Amino acid sequence: MFDAENRARWYALRTRSRHEKHVRDWLANQGIERLLPTLGRISQWKDRKKVIELPLFPGYCFAQFFWQDRLAVLKVPGVVQIVGSGTSPEPIPDEEIDALKKLMDSTLAYDAHPYLQEGMAVKVIRGPLEGVRGVLLRKERRYRLVISVHLIKQSAAVEIDAAGVMPI
Repeated sequence: MFDAENRARWYALRTRSRHEKHVRDWLANQGIERLLPTLGRISQWKDRKKVIELPLFPGYCFAQFFWQDRLAVLKVPGVVQIVGSGTSPEPIPDEEIDALKKLMDSTLAYDAHPYLQEGMAVKVIRGPLEGVRGVLLRKERRYRLVISVHLIKQSAAVEIDAAGVMPI
């Protein structure tokens, strides 16, 4: 889990509700490299509209630090825990952080999307199959929804846009 490499690794920090920017700023003041992917949303009041910056992943901020320096990170106001699997924190692969940075630097429009994985149970949220539950599979470059009748152990598959489903 923790490598013997003596290098700073990226970790996900779970934050208190609506404290992501506060945590990002505290980490910056401590000289800790941090990443808070954000997106702009138009917020409208009665008399005006304003673009506000919201976290792409509410409740999370990313920080790069040496494991032995974790106590300083955990003492940052608003940090709840270092995220991991089970009871121990886990570093995030550099490729995933690099992909987020590249996305943020691009001019492409992006938005949050439910985490989907092949084999995951999903529910269709729009289109002619709205309300149908199934399993998400990938065949070549297209997603497929598999609808099963478990009692008779039979299934049907249909191609579907992954944006039209949500995990259940």
